[in-house]
Amino acid sequence: MVKVVVMSGKRKTAIARATIKEGKGRVRINGIPLEVLPNELQRIKIEEIFILAGQDIRDKIDIKVNVRGGGYMGQAEAVRTAIARGLVNYFEDETLKEKFVAYDKTIISGDPRRTESKHFGGPSARSRFQKSYR
Repeated sequence: MVKVVVMSGKRKTAIARATIKEGKGRVRINGIPLEVLPNELQRIKIEEIFILAGQDIRDKIDIKVNVRGGGYMGQAEAVRTAIARGLVNYFEDETLKEKFVAYDKTIISGDPRRTESKHFGGPSARSRFQKSYR
């Protein structure tokens, strides 16, 4: 029986679903290999997970990620969270989880911050319309 783990990760409005199964170390995000992602900063952010986990873990599995919504950095963080949660679940390894949390606690738990909604009396959440008198 082949073991398959599906995990999700969120950041702002970006949602990523990672499917992890036995393989040769291939990582694809929306059908594009990780090595040829157009944005270098996005690629580095995602590769942090594999640097922390180790090359031996990456060589045992294949990862397919579907990500929708948000900007490119929000998507990168969502992918990173989905992959990290999937690796911990796939290998059932608490020391791996502790490594991730020690490096950055938002890798596993996610970042709860969201945008504040617009209020009356102004053009945005915090700013107010100017007075033209006095």
